[in-house]
Amino acid sequence: MCFHADAKHAELFYRHNSFEGARPSMPPISVPPESTIRKALSEFQIELNAMQVSQIQEYIKLLLTWNEKVNLTAIRDPVDILHRHFCESMFATKVADLDQCRLADIGTGGGFPGLPLKILLPNAQVGLVESSVRKAAFLAEVVRSLGLDNVNVVVGRYEELGEEIAPVDFLLARALGDFRAFLRWAASASVGATQVILWLGTKDLEEVKKIEGWTWGAPAEVPKSLRRVIVLGSKSLNNN
Repeated sequence: MCFHADAKHAELFYRHNSFEGARPSMPPISVPPESTIRKALSEFQIELNAMQVSQIQEYIKLLLTWNEKVNLTAIRDPVDILHRHFCESMFATKVADLDQCRLADIGTGGGFPGLPLKILLPNAQVGLVESSVRKAAFLAEVVRSLGLDNVNVVVGRYEELGEEIAPVDFLLARALGDFRAFLRWAASASVGATQVILWLGTKDLEEVKKIEGWTWGAPAEVPKSLRRVIVLGSKSLNNN
């Protein structure tokens, strides 16, 4: 079953899944100040305006609050969250021009990389695919709280989806293990993706390059990381 939720339908989503009246409380949470956020992003060659910085701060508050009841991230330190989740997600703009594109983030979990990219690129259309209903409820709350539009949350296993996310310009995958199955699905007629962006380790990259049907651009080394890269893949013309 797939349930679509955007900012306008967040409240319906909660009622549909018995979350109304049971949202996590919001105790005071320390978030990185604007100066820290700008310094971190500058190391990734990314600039934001004041509203985007504020959206990141609100997002971190929501993430840490919900993380007490829903397993969204193993990272607890707000500055580490800033680097690992936000900076690394936004760094995808260094391998492809994503502004005004249709992006689908597969297995998004806590919303990474899809929602940080939406913050950075307000004109992009973003789909978030997540199999956990509780995580999807969190994503809907982030969309509502940050005032984001053209964001759709799709609840379901990506392998069972097709027209629900098509058409799409780029498929994004940051936390998937079986890249062979993902790329086979991405190239299928029901999805028809021609470009994918992957976040992975250099060892995994060597295995991905062996998968037939795709050609890969030069990997972008993620700053301040150990052997992690972002790479753009394009469907080969004979991959039908």
